[in-house]
Amino acid sequence: MHDRAPQLVDRQLPTDEARDLIALVRDIARQEIVPRAAEEEDTGRFPREVFTLLSASGLLGLPYDAEYGGGDQPYEVYLQVLEELAAARLTVGLGLSVHTLASYALAAHGTKQQQVEHLPAILGGGLLGAYALSEPSSGSDAASLRTRAVRDGGDWVINGTKAWITHGGVADFYTVMARTGEEGPRGITAFLVPADAEGLSAAAPEKKMGLKGSPTAQLHLDGVRVPDSRRIGEEGQGFAIALSALDSGRLGIAACAIGVAQAALDEAVGYARQRRQFGRAIADFQGLRFMLADMATQIEAGRALYLSAARLRDAGRPFARQAAMAKLHCTDTAMRVTTDAVQILGGYGYTADFPAERYMREAKVLQIVEGTNQIQRMVIARHLVGPEGR
Repeated sequence: MHDRAPQLVDRQLPTDEARDLIALVRDIARQEIVPRAAEEEDTGRFPREVFTLLSASGLLGLPYDAEYGGGDQPYEVYLQVLEELAAARLTVGLGLSVHTLASYALAAHGTKQQQVEHLPAILGGGLLGAYALSEPSSGSDAASLRTRAVRDGGDWVINGTKAWITHGGVADFYTVMARTGEEGPRGITAFLVPADAEGLSAAAPEKKMGLKGSPTAQLHLDGVRVPDSRRIGEEGQGFAIALSALDSGRLGIAACAIGVAQAALDEAVGYARQRRQFGRAIADFQGLRFMLADMATQIEAGRALYLSAARLRDAGRPFARQAAMAKLHCTDTAMRVTTDAVQILGGYGYTADFPAERYMREAKVLQIVEGTNQIQRMVIARHLVGPEGR
């Protein structure tokens, strides 16, 4: 295998603390993630010990309140941490993004008592989260979900099936969206469900073309009983919470996409410098140099776009449109760049001896998760010209 540590991107970080944080992440990536990434992805091994290390290092709760074990870091910094981790191994970068997404409802909409009780373990106590919104019959049309929660005294009893759940079967808690009222978005409520709840089980992980080390599975809720103290927000507020979480989550996917694209570019540049044809390095041929220049330009544009959206978020300004644009552009960029990287490596790019083919397989899913890129275009258009059928 020819996995290499990603080249060091020249980052513009706002504080010395942020610079130290990136240095820590790079050390972890170089020592603990990159050396085993190819082998573990090939065998489908989930690196739980890496997430334990990230938690112990203070990296699982970066954008959340230090009062509860978070890192008090702006999204501008958190997303660059994600990019570094995704460049080393997408299973890890995406896993951190999903954990942050799963923690959002409690951190942003939980009561003070709920936050005191649960957030320290979630942000710095080694727990790992999953986000359960999608279902077999409701993916892009998430508001039509069928999982139902019915009140029974001081508890809720939840029945239904969730689908495409990252960390399904390995998470310690699930943020579950379930119907508690009328059809449509106003009848959905959010719940914090522990993984050991009776009646909760995960199916066998899906067999995927990429991200084999990151388990994706259906989640079955068969009479799962949770106390009302685990209801997050008001009844009927769950869909609004879910959408708000996805605005931030899309920035996480954008950063992960740029990480994968950067890793692919690094691999292509390294190969082009070493590979010789017709008596010289192929990096000397203009056609290939133009390909590399285009790849690098697309990556820099994507990085600037996700950071711009993050700064809006950090300033408390609306950023949903920019988040959709970042997710759209960065994931499309990752697909183009990884495809070009395979082309530059030629036959070697099509073999598992080099990581370029893995990057290409992994990039594809980023155009699908947390809202397909067709959905992102719909979101952007609504901000420009209003909803359809006015």
